[in-house]
Amino acid sequence: MEKKSIYLDDVRTPISQNEWIVVRNYDEFVAKVTEIGFENIAKISLDHDLDRSAMMEWVYGAVRNYKIDYSKIREKTGLDCARWLIEQWKEGEPVCPVYTHSSNAIGASNIMGYINNYKHLAGLKQDCIRVQIKHTVENRETDSE
Repeated sequence: MEKKSIYLDDVRTPISQNEWIVVRNYDEFVAKVTEIGFENIAKISLDHDLDRSAMMEWVYGAVRNYKIDYSKIREKTGLDCARWLIEQWKEGEPVCPVYTHSSNAIGASNIMGYINNYKHLAGLKQDCIRVQIKHTVENRETDSE
């Protein structure tokens, strides 16, 4: 089986769609990784903010105060996906390369720190970095909150 690459993002879609399997939220991410199997994953790229509440916390929290108040975010984030991955790795699943393409610098930093800390403690190369992947943005109507 050819190894697959997974791209987690609620609104962006990579231009090179043939290279990536796109998932839009935490539940889709967990289901797809489980379906494919860790041994069949080439790489994963995570966005941090996966819903409007996370985007608003980025704009009004991270951009202005340099911190994220996760209690204000309703949907699980890319950081939650990173935590889930690490729990699976601790149970013996093969470790795969993980990157972040998040525009949220603090969220991206949290993902990188979490992944790289696990890899450091496991004696693995700390290679989780922030990357740019050419993409299009899905045009969604904003919800009225």
